[in-house]
Amino acid sequence: MSTLHVTLDGSVLRKVDERLKVTIEKETIIDVPLIKVDQVIIWGRVTVTPDTIKSLLEHKIEIVYLTTYGKYVGRVQPEFSKNSILRKAQYRASEDKRKVTCLCRSLVYGKLSNMRTILLRGERFNGLEGKTEDAIERIRITIARLKDAASVDEVRGYEGAGTAAYFSVFGELIKADGFSFEGREKRPPTDPLNALLSLGYVLLTNDMHTACNIVGFDPYIGFLHSDKHGKPSLALDMVEEFRPVIVDSLVLSLINKRVIQIDDFDIEVGNVYKLKDTAFKKFLQYYEEKKRTEIKHPIFDYKASYMRSFELQVRLLGKFIAGEIEEYIPFLIK
Repeated sequence: MSTLHVTLDGSVLRKVDERLKVTIEKETIIDVPLIKVDQVIIWGRVTVTPDTIKSLLEHKIEIVYLTTYGKYVGRVQPEFSKNSILRKAQYRASEDKRKVTCLCRSLVYGKLSNMRTILLRGERFNGLEGKTEDAIERIRITIARLKDAASVDEVRGYEGAGTAAYFSVFGELIKADGFSFEGREKRPPTDPLNALLSLGYVLLTNDMHTACNIVGFDPYIGFLHSDKHGKPSLALDMVEEFRPVIVDSLVLSLINKRVIQIDDFDIEVGNVYKLKDTAFKKFLQYYEEKKRTEIKHPIFDYKASYMRSFELQVRLLGKFIAGEIEEYIPFLIK
């Protein structure tokens, strides 16, 4: 099962028999069996016929709408989870300062630990000769201090410090010519590397939003991220430990292996970098392959895809929220 990305402006998605077809001016661009699709993502100006929307919902397939630039617009999803007991527990937990702080410490511990591992791998395999050593040590110290954080604000402070140390040397991991990285720039991304990171984080957040829906959580009630109208705070919380694991490692691999090169980008108004169509589709393909990759789950000790691991982590969160386990156990790579 996989995600179907429809990216061509002016195209039409329709269900024909038991297949999904994307056409533009009567030419078929995509033709896939419906049974092989578990999510549809619409990028930009794409038409989905009413009968197709109905059929997708009947098959429990959600439709996610993004702008051409990847900004989340909304989603059409099948009947929402009946797990109201979990959502009531979630709402109660969000008001419990002790529980919220405990959870946030675990989430940030997972994020910073995985960031440190990415840098250690860079030291080991890229011959950096100590260029990231100071940042690795700063993250280690931050992680050690994190366990004593007594409030969510303290946890956020440590997250900010550790993340700043990580991105201060992230550019050292790039070996391909033409790319540079001065620091994380989110909105808008003003260099190719930030453009790739932002795109990857959009895709990852969408997948985590889906995992939260599957388990039965309200994706808009979070713990580490502050609540804001229209902000999927819980999905963003659960994304944190997977950012370096999924997106950062994928971006580094695609650039260092010259799969995506500097001339694969257009520069738009405001010095905003955006992937050209061919490279954009290539990135989506590699992201889908990455999330379907099977690994030995570090907690449950059996094989699972990364996509399945997203859901497993959200289910672990559910056990913590319900009081079945004493602390949330983050997903850690070695």
